[in-house]
Amino acid sequence: MNWDPVTAVLFDLDGVLTPTADVHMRAWETMFTRVLDQQPTPQEPYTDQDYFAYIDGKPRYDGVQSFLDARGIDLPYGQPSDPPELASVCGLGNRKNEIFNEVLAERGIQAYPGSLRLLDALEARGIAMAVVSSSKNAPSVLGAAGIAERFPVVVDGSVASRERLPGKPHPDTFLYAASQLGHEPATSVVVEDAVSGVQAGAAGGFARVIGVDRGAGRSVLRDAGADEVVSDLADLV
Repeated sequence: MNWDPVTAVLFDLDGVLTPTADVHMRAWETMFTRVLDQQPTPQEPYTDQDYFAYIDGKPRYDGVQSFLDARGIDLPYGQPSDPPELASVCGLGNRKNEIFNEVLAERGIQAYPGSLRLLDALEARGIAMAVVSSSKNAPSVLGAAGIAERFPVVVDGSVASRERLPGKPHPDTFLYAASQLGHEPATSVVVEDAVSGVQAGAAGGFARVIGVDRGAGRSVLRDAGADEVVSDLADLV
């Protein structure tokens, strides 16, 4: 990777910098398994493929709606303030968030060693860095992993909601992060592990989109628009 023309790097968080994708996956599995068990007609079990196909990289409520649509389950959308026990799209999203925070508090989190190597290398080059995550938990995850101070700009689900930015696969959150850093997309690189995130980077006119294969599949990420795919960010150092 030639970093000379690059002035900024925009990182997704879960599955790129920290292995929180695993925590998210187990939280989604726990929540949706309960939902499927409560349906009046038998449903195929929830699998990790459901996560990659319908949920990965999307804003939380969008992920809930996408999975329910795929299974033909009709629930009211509700409001973001819905309690987690309510059977609505927002209620289920809030229930998943509760489970995620319980697991995060119990297990903690550490950044991938290879990702830390790349962060150190970019910092030494003076390249600006931001985190762009669909999750509203991004600040707490960055803090738990001890890397929050590395990122002067964090565009998470809360920021996207406040600024009315459409989520991935739209490029708006990445474009907003680049503008907040004071850099142009043409000299910025997007690093993503989710298909929807790679699609967002490819749609934004960025210098390069780097896919990180944590389970989505190398060919799938390339087909989504990744210029190159690595299995570990240390490969880019």
